[in-house]
Amino acid sequence: MTDNISRKKIVFGWLKIVLGLLVFAFGVHLTIYANIGLAPWDCLGMGMAKHTPFNYGISMTIIAVTVLVIDIILKERIGFGTIIDAFLTGNFVQAFNYLNPFPENKSMWLGIAVMIVGFVFMALGMWIYMSAEQCCGPRDSLLVGLGKRMPKVPIGVVEILLWAVVLLAGYLLGGPVGIGTLISTFGAGLVMQLVYSLIRFEPRKLKHKDVITLSKVLLKRK
Repeated sequence: MTDNISRKKIVFGWLKIVLGLLVFAFGVHLTIYANIGLAPWDCLGMGMAKHTPFNYGISMTIIAVTVLVIDIILKERIGFGTIIDAFLTGNFVQAFNYLNPFPENKSMWLGIAVMIVGFVFMALGMWIYMSAEQCCGPRDSLLVGLGKRMPKVPIGVVEILLWAVVLLAGYLLGGPVGIGTLISTFGAGLVMQLVYSLIRFEPRKLKHKDVITLSKVLLKRK
């Protein structure tokens, strides 16, 4: 399985992952700047930031690492992409939030437009990230793990239940909830599907390699 994988390809994959996460994080930043409500996980991150000394970026990193630990407990496949995602994405978003030169948006219609553009960047970032074939992010792995343990429940329903729990926690912590939350929950996936259709990208055809598989290549003596 590792015959066609080189160290150079693995390291190049890490660069693609970081680039993809930068693009994805910019998209998330736009959905935050839209100021019309956040997607469930971002709502939880913002809510956590309100009650701790941590900013949004560190809060999201703590959440992602916690989810990563749960993924490991559930024995899901963990790749270098999963680990890099956990530690970098939230901090990249925080950096974009900090560098944003524009005043707070107060227009709902502009917010909707900005949020949709954000979805496009998120989809493109995921395309770059996933093309490295080094496994999914922590939250996607959690969804798969939960889905395996509820085989009679459609994965879409499992996802909605997971989002509902995360959103409730975020709301109780004071995270922003609004029309953007609804748009994010249902619109992000639609935009992603449209973008992937246009660029002819099919995530299900990717052949992901986990940490153990790639570590054997990295540690193998020439």
